[in-house]
Amino acid sequence: MFESKGMVFNIQKFSLHDGPGIRTVIFLKGCPLRCPWCSNPESLSKKVQITWNKHTCISCNACIKACPESAITSIHGDIVIDEDLCTGCLLCTQICPTNSLAYEGAPYSIDEIMNEVLKDKPFYDESGGGITLSGGEVLQQAPFATELLKEAKKHHIHTAAETTCYCDHNDFIHFIQYLDLLLCDIKHYDSDKHEKIVGVPLDQILDNIRFAVSQKKDIIARIPVIPDFNFSIDDAEHFCTLLKSLEVRNVNLLPYHNYGENKYALLNKPYAMAGYDSIHKNDPKYIEYVNVFKHHGFVVSS
Repeated sequence: MFESKGMVFNIQKFSLHDGPGIRTVIFLKGCPLRCPWCSNPESLSKKVQITWNKHTCISCNACIKACPESAITSIHGDIVIDEDLCTGCLLCTQICPTNSLAYEGAPYSIDEIMNEVLKDKPFYDESGGGITLSGGEVLQQAPFATELLKEAKKHHIHTAAETTCYCDHNDFIHFIQYLDLLLCDIKHYDSDKHEKIVGVPLDQILDNIRFAVSQKKDIIARIPVIPDFNFSIDDAEHFCTLLKSLEVRNVNLLPYHNYGENKYALLNKPYAMAGYDSIHKNDPKYIEYVNVFKHHGFVVSS
């Protein structure tokens, strides 16, 4: 049995939107991309992170006194946690009288996760569901994620992963051996713009997707539709050209929303997309965007 533990920030049961059927989604921490629109900022770091709710804090400073690493300070009445000093001991969360301090992320073993997963196996079997690994970027914890998929397959459970496919190619080769459905995020079609905005090059991502195609994997391309980044008819046409070259025919379009903005405040981090409105599915411009993909013969969900 694989002995190491993975850093998990959520296990979501009875999900209906992350692959076929009823699914359990395991969210792993850590991501090399820095998408300005990210709705899960708590997923970016691989470490345990402390969140602070300013609306319930009574400024008693008990957390400051309790921290053995002096990682917590108060600046103009705001609690500030130095993530470089914080060791994730969680003393501050335990001593807070109003539960204004909480934590994101905890180490889980394969056995601990599978114990939760197997509780719902009858629902997977009845609905054609299974497990989905998400993040963060699951391949930041590639050995752990691969072993988790491997264990799921021993129990004849359908496996899926939501991933950017940005990882070492050898890690990707091992990972998809145990994967039934690849939900691959493609943020942009232009490598320069991709690297400038999200922080990593596109080429490695496309190489891994091409390998998955060569292995006859079931693939759905997931495109976040983001204002001032990739939300024009010309962008849609370029995406279609790219997807045809990759031989990927199924597309899931994800219109921008700002539902995760409050999480940035809890982490005391700025939200780069502040001021942008969510894109609604009945927006005529969005409908026209979707129709470009349909016109090119793609199977589109949105």
